[in-house]
Amino acid sequence: MNDTRAQSSETYGLSVSLVAFQPNMAQLLNTFASLDVACATLRARSPMPVQFFVVDNGGLPDMSSRFSELREQGIECTLISGHGNVGYGRGHNLAIKRAESRYHLVLNPDINIDPDALSTALTFLDVYRDAGLLSPRIGDEAGRIQYLCRRYPTMLDLLVRGFLPINLRHFFTRRLARYEMRDQINESDVVWDPPIVSGCFMLFRTEVLKKLAGFDPRYFLYFEDYDLSLRTHEVARVVYVPSVRVMHEGGGAARKGLAHIKMFVASACKFFNRFGWKWV
Repeated sequence: MNDTRAQSSETYGLSVSLVAFQPNMAQLLNTFASLDVACATLRARSPMPVQFFVVDNGGLPDMSSRFSELREQGIECTLISGHGNVGYGRGHNLAIKRAESRYHLVLNPDINIDPDALSTALTFLDVYRDAGLLSPRIGDEAGRIQYLCRRYPTMLDLLVRGFLPINLRHFFTRRLARYEMRDQINESDVVWDPPIVSGCFMLFRTEVLKKLAGFDPRYFLYFEDYDLSLRTHEVARVVYVPSVRVMHEGGGAARKGLAHIKMFVASACKFFNRFGWKWV
């Protein structure tokens, strides 16, 4: 009986969830294309079935032709829609509940995945069975590393990094370097147990993610990845693997307008109320 359940819970080797809300279509199509290539590289290593959930939180145009192209490449596509804009974490949870896989990738619609990234990542997880969440080397459009692994933040860290003008940030260089783990995160060294990793690319063992019940639905946007990272440490290890490489085209809350700043502040309050306030 247990064997039957285990087999049915891993119909797919990898599942992927992507939440879209009024997406930048050029970025989204780049993400689809990079996922397609990365999955092809993965399947060349192992004939692994892939399950891809696209969660439409609003504003997604007809993607049926693109889904057909992905299905031709062996990627099973499922569109989840009709629920409205329920937020980033709750959107992913709709897919996580349906996932029948060994590994699950939480993916942003502004991420380009290197061709070898998924193959390298799953090879690593196959070897290191205590790793429950893998975070990649995340670069920007110029190829520079983005320091998105974090130590536990203070309010001052968040204000400086998110909202202080760039020409004033040099007064806080050492502080930000510590928060962004620049003393440990680099291009070559695997780093075990960074406290917080970015939600733009979170590769989980699906059993770990389901044990945590996915994202906390109380966060509409922002800090849901901080929350999930900290909770993951309670049940599994988190690891930064720089040989797994992706490129991130996203921007911060302050560059997206007042509505995003308000959501950022609201989520920060929820986060600190749960895990403890640190000011400076």
